[in-house]
Amino acid sequence: MFENKDESRTPISDLGEFGLIDHLTKHVEIKRSSTIKGIGDDAAVINSEEERVMVVSTDLLVEGVHFDLSYMPLKHLGYKAVMVNLSDIYAMNAEATQITVSLAVSNRFPVEALEELYSGILTATKLYNVDLVGGDTTSSTSGLVISITAIGQVASDEVVYRSGAGENDLLVVTGDLGAAYLGLQVLEREKQVFQANPNAQPELDNYTYLVERQLKPEARKDIPKLLRDLDVKPTSMIDISDGLSSEIIHLCKNSEVGCNLYEDKIPLDPQVISTCEEFDLDSTTIALNGGEDYELLFTIKTEDFPKIKANPNLTVIGHITGKKDGMHLITRADTKIPLIARGWNAMEKE
Repeated sequence: MFENKDESRTPISDLGEFGLIDHLTKHVEIKRSSTIKGIGDDAAVINSEEERVMVVSTDLLVEGVHFDLSYMPLKHLGYKAVMVNLSDIYAMNAEATQITVSLAVSNRFPVEALEELYSGILTATKLYNVDLVGGDTTSSTSGLVISITAIGQVASDEVVYRSGAGENDLLVVTGDLGAAYLGLQVLEREKQVFQANPNAQPELDNYTYLVERQLKPEARKDIPKLLRDLDVKPTSMIDISDGLSSEIIHLCKNSEVGCNLYEDKIPLDPQVISTCEEFDLDSTTIALNGGEDYELLFTIKTEDFPKIKANPNLTVIGHITGKKDGMHLITRADTKIPLIARGWNAMEKE
């Protein structure tokens, strides 16, 4: 997609590893007081404030497994790679503060392509107020691999784990679900059309929200602050990367509880509903199993419901039950179906 013969292409070998790192990070600015030393030494030095704990998460994105460069612009990929990691920090009720970025690249990528990738990464760090403090680059024989580690901080008594949900707690989700998966289906369809007819123009006007949710997701930085402002501390929390059903099951298993999830409460964007009809897909199945929404799923005490009930960012979708009651979806027809994790799994065989 970036191998346009009219564009200037600088081989990575012209710069070498250290020259490449210097080139890609020359515009990095340090903004946080907790960053004592960023790029340029053997390790970053980060100050952990008194009474606060550090939270750390890392993710690996592999070309051909997690992304397809035939329709994923490199700038968007850089941005999304950061979001994937920040989302995990916010799911701990923490504030993201720093990231490190490591790349493995093959020689088919010119320096200009990596500049695009880093442009997306740096845009994300500016918008989300995190410092890029280190990383690594190496060569790859199988395309592009991106590994990002995110670091955050939170008051020690404010950390939220997956394991704290209690019986009668309410199950709450942010935003809406299923759009990112449908965006991927739209892009895959347009890719097949293009492969059959390279002169065909992509038809994406009716799917702008879906495509944006796939190519440029946003992590929910606003939610930990929103909940603190509402004086609500979740009893458990997880981010929705692999599909709602998988994440609910993670919460329930870690907390040793059951749940009832109500189908008619699952928040869906109108574009999700109309596109499901067009593709002959069931919208509930898409919301449950689609993944890559990067919304937050959490539980709260029943007495906190009045504090959140009027907030348009939050939807109560069910409640926690005893472990022996199991995990169930309550359908619109009022039937009870066991919840099954059918979310995306990178380890599945083709």
